Formats: sequence, C-alpha cells, structure tokens
Amino acid sequence: MNNNRLKKNNRNKNIRNLEIFDTTLRDGEQTPEVSFPTNAKLEIASKLDELGVDVIEAGFPISSNGEFEAVKKIKQLNLNAKICGLSRCQKGDIDAIIDCDLDNIHLFIATSQLHREYKLKKSKEQILEIVSDSITYAKEHGLNVEFSAEDATRTELDYLTEVYTEAILSKTDYIDIPDTVGILTPKKMENLIKNLTSNLNNNLNNNLNNNLKVPNLSVHCHNDFGLAVANSLTAFEQGVSQVHCTINGIGERAGNTDLAELVSSLKFLYNNEDGKMGINTNIKTELLYDISKLVSHYSNISIAPNKPLVGRNAFAHESGIHTHGVIENALTYEPIDPKKVGNKRRLVLGKHAGTHSIKLKLEEMGLIVGENLSNEQFEEIVVKIKALGDKGKLVLDADLRAIIKDVTSKVLKSKRVVNLEQLAVVTGINVIPTASVAVNIAGKRYKSSQMGIGPVDASLKALESVVGETVKAKLIEYTINAATGGSDAVADVTVKLENNKKIVTAKSTSEDVVHASVEAVIEGINRLLDESTID
Repeated sequence: MNNNRLKKNNRNKNIRNLEIFDTTLRDGEQTPEVSFPTNAKLEIASKLDELGVDVIEAGFPISSNGEFEAVKKIKQLNLNAKICGLSRCQKGDIDAIIDCDLDNIHLFIATSQLHREYKLKKSKEQILEIVSDSITYAKEHGLNVEFSAEDATRTELDYLTEVYTEAILSKTDYIDIPDTVGILTPKKMENLIKNLTSNLNNNLNNNLNNNLKVPNLSVHCHNDFGLAVANSLTAFEQGVSQVHCTINGIGERAGNTDLAELVSSLKFLYNNEDGKMGINTNIKTELLYDISKLVSHYSNISIAPNKPLVGRNAFAHESGIHTHGVIENALTYEPIDPKKVGNKRRLVLGKHAGTHSIKLKLEEMGLIVGENLSNEQFEEIVVKIKALGDKGKLVLDADLRAIIKDVTSKVLKSKRVVNLEQLAVVTGINVIPTASVAVNIAGKRYKSSQMGIGPVDASLKALESVVGETVKAKLIEYTINAATGGSDAVADVTVKLENNKKIVTAKSTSEDVVHASVEAVIEGINRLLDESTID
C-alpha cells in the first residue's frame, strides 16, 4: 500500500486540510501505569489507520527491545498512515529509527532555560549545534523529519526562533511546537504562532539561501489546565497544518489533545452548512466511539461517563423535560446525531424521568400501555422507578425488566387483601435480628415483632404471625438474584408458597433484599387468596 494517505482534491480554496498526528502509542503510553503489549499496539495501530489518521507515532524505539520490535512490526503492517518513531537528538536514537525501517522521525530536544540548566546542562550554542547535526544526519539517511523544541512555550521567543531557524536551515520537513506542560491559553497560542512565524520569515528572508520557506507547522498540546483542544483549535486557526492527538486524550499527567473532541469540533462546529468554508480531515468520525472503547480496554482507563462525544452520558437523557423534547426532535437537546461519532442515544430512567421516556423504554421492550400493560400497572412501574431514583439508584435495563416482571406478575392492587404498610429491621454483630411489620388485611391494621436467625428470617416470621389467621401459607422455596451488579443492585426475590395443596409462585423486586422478600411473600399470599389465580 501507499504509505502516504491521499487527501481529497479540494478545488475550493476556502477548504483547508488538517493532518492528524496520533501519538496514542507513544505519548499515550507514557500515561502512568499504562503499558501496551505488542499485540495491543498492533491492533490499535490498525484501528487508527482505519480511522484515518495521517501519522501514527508508533513509539520510542531506543527505549527498550520490546518497544523496538513493536515499532518494527507496526511498520511491517504496511498501513496507509505514515509510521513515525520518536527520537532524541542523538545518533543512537536515530539509528534505532533507521533499523526499524521507518521513513519518518520525530526528533526533539529541550530548549527552555529550565531544561537547559537542570536537565541538559548545555548552553544555547551547544543545543543549536546538536539540532543541526541531528537533523542533517537523519536527512542524510533518507528520513522525513519532524522537529520539536521540547518545552517550546516556556522558551524565550528569540532563542526559540533561533532553534527553529537552525532546524529549517538543516532541512527539517515539519516544525512542531510542544506546549509541554500545558501552560498556554488560546490567546497566548495565537500570539506565539503569529510572532514565531513572523520571526522565522524575517530570518529566512535575511538568509543568503532565500529558497527556504517556513515548513509545515504542527502543535503538540498537553491538557494540564484542560485547554489542549482549545489551544489546538486556535493553532489551526493561525495556520498550523498538523495537530498531535491521542485517543481519549491519554498521555503524561493530564494527557494530550483529545482526537475525537478536536476532529468533531472542526467537522461539526467549524464547517458551515452552505459549504463555503470548511475543514477537511481524513478521520471517519463514525468510528470514534469504537476506537475509544478499544484504547480504554487496553489502557485500563475507564471512559468518564460525561466525556464529550464518546462517554456513555454524552447522548443520555433523564430529565422528563429533556426526554420529551428529544423524543419529538433529538436536536432539541443534542448538538449532533450520536451516530456521527459512533455513539448512541440513551434514555436513562431515574427520579427525573418523565412518563414519556418511561413509555418509550417500555415500548422498546414490546410493552404498550393500554394493550399489554394496564394504566394501574404503568403507574406502579413509574412509582418504583422514581423511588429507586430518589435513593440514588440509576435504573438500568436489567433493573427495569425485573420491575416489569414484578409488577405484571402481581395481583392488581384493587384485588389485594393483604398489603404491607410498615417494615423495620434491627440487625448487626452481637445483636439478635428483630423485625417489626405492620400489615393491612382487608382494611384492618395488624402489627407483630419477631426475632430470627437473620433479618429476612425475622421479617418473614413477623409477617407469618399476623397473616396466619388469614391464610396458612408454607414457604417451600426461596431464591434471590441481583438484577444488576454492584452493592446497590435491585434484588429479585422469588418464593413458592403452599396452602392446602395449592402452590403459587410470586416475585418482588427492591433495592432492599428484606423488603423484596417480605413483598414477595405478601404477593404469594394474595395469589393464594385470589380464587382466579392459576399458577
């Protein structure tokens, strides 16, 4: 395959191309506690190529034998994207890039006063000489060079101009401006690029070799203050033609420019509907969600629920007002169709859920109020959902299915003889579990307290003591399941009761296992009392 991704032929001069340089496998892997095995690197590289990135920074070959072999194998995949390796301005590093059979190298050396004095312990003149020698050596070996002045945004502008001028004179192909510790604001980024570009042009115009021009500019923004995407967008506005990104914004400390956020902002916020202006990248945005999940899996870093575009809440709606609007027209509360980034819309059930969203969720499960569900059953489902929401519980689909089974299998309230009014349980270590219940039987209130070997046992004994005169029911089977995972999972209790050879099965759900158990037995008692019940 051609190792250079083809850009679309844009005749309209107002349409600009932006190259995406993905460094998930290099800077992304420098996230604390993240290490991609070779198989993961190969899979991510293939998915990045499918996504449409222009350059994949595959790693730092000199750093270890495993890294060297992984970078080499990525190159052997023969992808459409350019495969690049990171290298210090040192001969050994550059040779490792050459030995990996790469065509592209990302050379860097620190230039700020802090780094010169405390890390490199080198003078300005020494650094300029190293820059020239390294780029020249890389070019002599046929490499396309991208040069970064590490900590550029804390480097004196005059000296930064000198460094980049030396890089241009040495025939670098790209100049990258790293905001290494994420200290720029968009306005500062704007001024830096304007002033740097002006200074470089002046230097080149004064140079005897006047054939030289400022090469393509690139930026590498860190997210220490949450401004990486904003600063990258500003850089693009100022003429930068390439931006370094990572999937999910992973990277050292607070990470890097998030690829999904950057590209989606350009595609959906910058492009005008009339087509008079636009930005072109090769990114297939509908694949963003899948690759986000893939990198999350291999990095063991969960995607924040509220992460823009790819988070599970990015297109989720709970508020009744919002869900009503979304049901009528999704654009009322969504900026774009979630399918455009590979995500999907979710209607979340909780205490803010409205009847419209609950009905829609039920319809998705094949239940229509007035047909398979009575209004009374629907009202009970709504009450249960909101009760769970009031206790801080998110009602997942599995929870909802358990609630539906519970409600639809119950004797209608209008036919119920026995209803629970109150339940209190005392339990703990070195305490005998004790339960008190208050039950309404045919309009009369009865109370009882009993002890047991556990809270469920004590509660069911208390219940038995007050309903024993109404119906003699023997508990012959008791099972409990969690509808979902987690300590706040909805408990799904099923019981079998026997009375005079009649056996009934009853269910109940609640986030409280004791409550669910008592309600299941009461439901079974009502089923035994209901002559029309056929089990």
